[in-house]
Amino acid sequence: MSHIHWLGAGLSSVPGIRRLISKNREITLWNRTLSKAEAATQGLSGSFDVKEFTLDALSAELKPGDVAVSMLPATMHLQIAELCLEKDAHFVSSSYVSPEMAALDEKAKAKGLTFVNEVGLDPGLDHLLAHLLMSDYKASDAYDPANSHEFRSFCGGFPAVANDFRYKFSWSPLGVLKALKSPAKAIMGGKEVNTQKPWDAISDYSANLPGGAEVFQSYPNRNSLPFMQAYGMGSDWNVHTFVRGTLRLDGWSDAWADIFHFVENELAGPDGDAKLAAMSEQLWTDYAYDEGEPDRVVLVVDLKASKDGKVVWHKDYALDSKGSKEFSAMARLVSITVSLAVETVLEGSLPAGVSAAPSDPTTIHRWFEEIKAHGDEFHLTEHVS
Repeated sequence: MSHIHWLGAGLSSVPGIRRLISKNREITLWNRTLSKAEAATQGLSGSFDVKEFTLDALSAELKPGDVAVSMLPATMHLQIAELCLEKDAHFVSSSYVSPEMAALDEKAKAKGLTFVNEVGLDPGLDHLLAHLLMSDYKASDAYDPANSHEFRSFCGGFPAVANDFRYKFSWSPLGVLKALKSPAKAIMGGKEVNTQKPWDAISDYSANLPGGAEVFQSYPNRNSLPFMQAYGMGSDWNVHTFVRGTLRLDGWSDAWADIFHFVENELAGPDGDAKLAAMSEQLWTDYAYDEGEPDRVVLVVDLKASKDGKVVWHKDYALDSKGSKEFSAMARLVSITVSLAVETVLEGSLPAGVSAAPSDPTTIHRWFEEIKAHGDEFHLTEHVS
């Protein structure tokens, strides 16, 4: 039987690990700190083991047909994937496909190995919802590439009980601070829009949630443009809006105004990194989640098509989940999805080569049923009858 090697026992791993163990999967949980891996599996029985992670130790145990799940820092994914190539093992991660990872595609295909990425929350569940909407739209009578299309995909995590800062941190704030320096690309008003700083592109977004509409702040995240093709929008499509972005609680930009100013004006020079690290430490002290404090995750994916100024097709999916004392919503949604990808790889249901989240509606609906069993449900709204 193929063996699962789950690398990393951090916050975003535990629910998925425990699910696989409860399904009687053979699994080894690897972590640099053994006590953390032992805590993640506390109280469970099954065919699992915990081991101290080193590349050499993993290399000695990775066998053909096994699956390595990298929940390590993104800088380590390529090393793990290359080891999988060497050992004829499959690879799973929740991170974006890097150019270096994509370059392994032909080698993985030649060996019949599946290297699936982008199977967490965002990226991950957002892709699945986009694929479902696109499949549904293309099967409808309203489908026409000449229609004017608007696609929006927004995801965010924040405290379930809002604070004055409009945000809290589950781990080091440094990653969030660095993301404030990242440019983004999207299609808005039929034109490519490039933003250098998130605070230059913040807009209000009224999310259609199960409990009613709620206004958030949103901004584009990374480069949205490659996902037009990934989701099945051809070069002949008339696209008015295409944006993948981040959601924040209403009032976030005001609460973070001093941080935006600091990031924009105070980080030049050789001590910029040290200043950013110091700010990260202070934010962690002031705004880390309290133990057992529930978080909240909101994900909305929306596709609208119009013809001659009239909306002819419009549907959206929405998820509004809250954490529990046992697991955060973020950890549940990331790692349960990863665990489903692992099982689908073991079934041989995903193609060989380097890929992102699956687009097959049957697979997606099967995953959603399992996610629903863990308390997280996607709500579909049809806006045009």
